[in-house]
Amino acid sequence: MVKVHKVKISVLKRFSPSEVFAETPVTPAAPMGACELFKEGQVFIVEDLKMPKGFCTSAWVAIYGNVRILGFGGSLPWFKEKGVAVNCCTDGLRPVIFKLERV
Repeated sequence: MVKVHKVKISVLKRFSPSEVFAETPVTPAAPMGACELFKEGQVFIVEDLKMPKGFCTSAWVAIYGNVRILGFGGSLPWFKEKGVAVNCCTDGLRPVIFKLERV
């Protein structure tokens, strides 16, 4: 049986549209700030490669590939540190940056 490691997800930074663009390329239906689902410094633990409770499904889909690599014991070759990754969600107007760490 393959060992599956836990993965810690830390919220590093949330951006509002004004931090990403000088002029928003599309007009939001309502005023937008930074993503309301996450707070900087918030931590989630992934067990058995399952999305943590309260985690955004869209963000999960965006980072899951690297969660899976780390969970199965792999590392990304472009980081000196083993068992880490930095990813972001795909919300182009207000992205959230995550640090992933194998624990």
